[in-house]
Amino acid sequence: MKLLILSVCVALAAADVSHILPKNSDQDAKIVKQELNVGIEGEYQYSYETDNGISASENGRLVNPGQDNAAEVAQGEAKWTSPEGEQVSLTYIADENGYQPQGSHIPTPPPIPEAILRAIQYIKDHPPKVEQ
Repeated sequence: MKLLILSVCVALAAADVSHILPKNSDQDAKIVKQELNVGIEGEYQYSYETDNGISASENGRLVNPGQDNAAEVAQGEAKWTSPEGEQVSLTYIADENGYQPQGSHIPTPPPIPEAILRAIQYIKDHPPKVEQ
């Protein structure tokens, strides 16, 4: 009996299950275009595209070089197809205000009702008195 259980375990471990696994074209993607340009003063630009529809590009530069408030500023975009087959497009800016992505796949909060906005403004205009 032990030999039978051991044989079944070995057979299961050695079984070729590749035919039941989903095919992922991303792991076999080939780069069809790739560019990189690096300039002076921290300027750069890159882009790439793959044969399965993934693409991305970004350009950036150093602002206020040599000063205390020197910072890198970048903007770019990326496109790909989701596992559900939807085209996804992302654009972004990264600067002194942080990373600011935009895309239809990024959740956004619902709009604040007008009555709530008026109440917040009223509280700002008429702050409560502090009791002593």
